[in-house]
Amino acid sequence: MTIRVLLADDQPLVRQALRLMIDSEPGLEVVAEASSGMSAVTACRAETVDVVLMDNHMPGLSGVEASRQITSDPHLAGVRILMHTAFLTGDLVATGLSAGVSGFLQKGVDPDTLIQSIREVAGAKTHAG
Repeated sequence: MTIRVLLADDQPLVRQALRLMIDSEPGLEVVAEASSGMSAVTACRAETVDVVLMDNHMPGLSGVEASRQITSDPHLAGVRILMHTAFLTGDLVATGLSAGVSGFLQKGVDPDTLIQSIREVAGAKTHAG
């Protein structure tokens, strides 16, 4: 089974690097990209997505608010959110969990941990790293 990933980050360079990394892994495929929280919600509704790799600091709708909209939509049941952010704080984890986020990573994490975390979140395991 291929895990279908949506990349949500406002920085094109970050999205491109993540796409190269994820698409090179067996069983993972980037199916869409979003540069804002609202475009992440829209892309989830337009594509079949298993995991959203979501930045929190984006224009307009934050990653937490976009996550809340995705996880509260009954048509998107089963979509998991992996928050990938430069500023991982206890407050963000608490707010993210209440919004339905399944896991959290700091942007400085090594590639193997990122790939493993995507696989774990897709399997519905909660992960913080």
